[in-house]
Amino acid sequence: MEDEIRSTQNDNTDPSEKEYHENQEETKEMFTSKQQPIIQHKPKSKFVAITSLCLVSAVIGGLTTAAAVPYIYPANSTSLTQTAKSSITPVVNLATNQTNFPVAQIAKNVGPAVVGVSNFQSSQGYFGSSNLQEAGSGSGFIIDAQKGYIVTNNHVIDGAQKITVSLSDGRNLVAKVIGADPRTDLAVLQISDTKNLTAVNLGDSSKIEVGESVVAIGNPGGNDFARSVTTGVVSALNRTLSIQGEASFDLIQTDAAINPGNSGGPLVDYQGQVIGINSAKYAQSGFEGMGFSIPISDAMPTIQQLIATGVAKHPALLVSTDDQYIAYAQSNNKPLGAYISNVTPNGPAAKAGITKGDVITKINNAQVQNSSELIHELYKYNVGTKITITYIRDGQTNQVQATLGEISSNQ
Repeated sequence: MEDEIRSTQNDNTDPSEKEYHENQEETKEMFTSKQQPIIQHKPKSKFVAITSLCLVSAVIGGLTTAAAVPYIYPANSTSLTQTAKSSITPVVNLATNQTNFPVAQIAKNVGPAVVGVSNFQSSQGYFGSSNLQEAGSGSGFIIDAQKGYIVTNNHVIDGAQKITVSLSDGRNLVAKVIGADPRTDLAVLQISDTKNLTAVNLGDSSKIEVGESVVAIGNPGGNDFARSVTTGVVSALNRTLSIQGEASFDLIQTDAAINPGNSGGPLVDYQGQVIGINSAKYAQSGFEGMGFSIPISDAMPTIQQLIATGVAKHPALLVSTDDQYIAYAQSNNKPLGAYISNVTPNGPAAKAGITKGDVITKINNAQVQNSSELIHELYKYNVGTKITITYIRDGQTNQVQATLGEISSNQ
């Protein structure tokens, strides 16, 4: 069965290398940041999303669309203990000295901070008329109650001409985009009516452990199932996916149920703190319980940049790559790597001597086998960091040093 990446946005030769280079058909722009991947999220129809069980993995994001469309901090947070109104008694974990709350208590306190996000786009009507219709929906969560800031996935709001947010108290408000970054699949929205908003508490995702209990809250299937609560554990850490945005991160894997429409919703630990942003799932037939979340601590720098300036800046080599090379390399027993299809003049790679046709196989000591892995490694560093690049040219392995440049989310 052919593997492919699917958006679960809930939708309403032996040629020589020179010969390969001359006949390449498509190129992908390759950039970098402390966040990371490269395949377009392509939302499916709501009905197709429900029945499509044969796809390998998919961005869980938002768009619950009826027609296909392209793709898929903490401030003034409300204290979990302060907002608790239940008579349920929290449990103190003696090993960590942390307070673990029952799932019912977590749902009561975090649920009001979870929102539904609807993406409206133009739709051709009768007699040539055009109007806005809901193209899809996802989830998000409030991180600043006073300013009305909401975090979600970029693929949830991608292509939107109008965005509305549904709150737990029944209000439906128009939201504006403060900033969005396809390279990390993150976006920040803002609503103007901040009356009686509740914000989440943000945790430290660098401290979570495999086996730790977690709760996912979101809107699978749209607002009809708003603020659905599912539970599970952290199944694994440092997972990578070769899809745009998520490839930037070492992801959290969880078996808490994540479904189309959950994208952008929070993954919460048993202290009631958000540790991840639910973004994707492994959806190949026969596999269950494999959802993926962007670690909140890794997402923070980008989110803060989006709030402060509306754009996010990432480290970059300023090259384009072509993953068609992978099939060529496998068929001709060539080394795997990121094939360079274009180099920006005077950019970091060009200054280091990298040219079109080179195949990058390592960044420092980390192996690189495709363009997504190149991004993933580069995003571990900051702009201005000097790195060692191992590459192959004309069958010979070479090494050069390069100083990472910068690329922004609006470029």
